[in-house]
Parts: sequence; structure tokens; C-alpha cells
Amino acid sequence: MKNLSNLPPLTILARALTRRRGPGVRARAAARGVTLFEVLIVVAILAMVAGGVAVFALPKFREAQIKTAETSARVIRTAVQQWQQVNNEVSCPTMSQLVQEKHIDSATNTDDPWGEAFILSCTDDEVVVSSKGPDKKKGTADDIRVPKGSAAEE
Repeated sequence: MKNLSNLPPLTILARALTRRRGPGVRARAAARGVTLFEVLIVVAILAMVAGGVAVFALPKFREAQIKTAETSARVIRTAVQQWQQVNNEVSCPTMSQLVQEKHIDSATNTDDPWGEAFILSCTDDEVVVSSKGPDKKKGTADDIRVPKGSAAEE
């Protein structure tokens, strides 16, 4: 062993702390892997992040569905009004008529965001397009109507 008596005490301490370990110590540390506790901590953190995303994203998604339904209803209402002017009628066409006669693009989704067909109502002076809304029940508070104040039902 080397004579360390003439070295400063901090150098002796540093050498003692950084002395080389045998090859077996590193191999065991590398082969150990992760513990169950470490995995559980990672899963808990991911669950908290996912919960936070769900709390903020789901209400925005529902708002987007309602806005999409209102926009689609306006587009369909305009197409019905154009169809009535072209055909000089006050009755309501069917969705397939609107698509066949190219008042609505064939790529346009003619269902509301909840998978239900829009309901068309035509009177002498008004065209009403409505959706059953998120609960898929007709006549409830979440129904969507364009124009908004109309109460016409088919």
C-alpha cells in the first residue's frame, strides 16, 4: 500500500470514497432492474396526469359537440331553404334529396355528433332543424334547435 501520510486529509478522504469497486458490484447493480415500488410510483404519477387531463378535456369535448351540432344544423337549414326556393315548395325535403340534388355535399355528415339523424320541420314561413342532443331524447332541455327560439315540432 502507498504511503498516504504526506497527502492532505481531504485528498485521502476523496480517494477512499472513490476507490474502485470490484466487477461484481456493478454487474449486480445493472442486473437488478426496477422494484415494484418504483413501478407503482410511476403508475400513480401517470394516473394523476390522466385524471387532470380528463377533468379539463371532457367538458371542452362536450362543448365542441354542441357547437358542431349547431353549425351542422345551420348548414342543413340553409340547404333546405335553398331547396325550397329552387323547387318553389314549402314542404321539407329528405336528407337524401338534399344530397342527391347537391344542396348538401355527399361528404357532409348528416347526423348529429351523437349519431342521431337531424329532425327537419317545415311550416309556411319557417324551417327548423333540431337534434335530440346528448341524451338522445326528444323534448328535453338539451335539445338543439336552429333557429334557437323556435318551438316547431314535426
